[in-house]
Amino acid sequence: MNIANIRNNSDTLGMIASTLCLAHCIATPFLFIAHSGTTILRDVHPTWWKTLDIIFLALSFMAIRKSAKTTAEPKMKYAFWISWSLLFIIIINEKLSILPIPEATIYLISSLLVGLHFYNQKYCQCQQECCKN
Repeated sequence: MNIANIRNNSDTLGMIASTLCLAHCIATPFLFIAHSGTTILRDVHPTWWKTLDIIFLALSFMAIRKSAKTTAEPKMKYAFWISWSLLFIIIINEKLSILPIPEATIYLISSLLVGLHFYNQKYCQCQQECCKN
């Protein structure tokens, strides 16, 4: 897979960003459990690791914006934006600790975004020239 294809295909970018986000979310507990023995009573979340959430959120926003614009299925636009909004709310909630939302929720939403991008790429591509701008 070449870089130009990833840049030009928002669904591919979305799948990659959502999959990396999911891997990041799954790896976090294991990394901090392994690290906890050496950093008792200190903040064990490095700044660079916390920043990855925002980077993945920004990448997924760009991918969804373009995918929603170019999809041939109008309902996919709503599915993309609702899923991204839920991901945004969960990540902001995690940063600010507003509500106790189960950690598995972010896994579900990230997986949903991967699935939506895959489905959109496979079945909902707009073939008209007006969609490719």
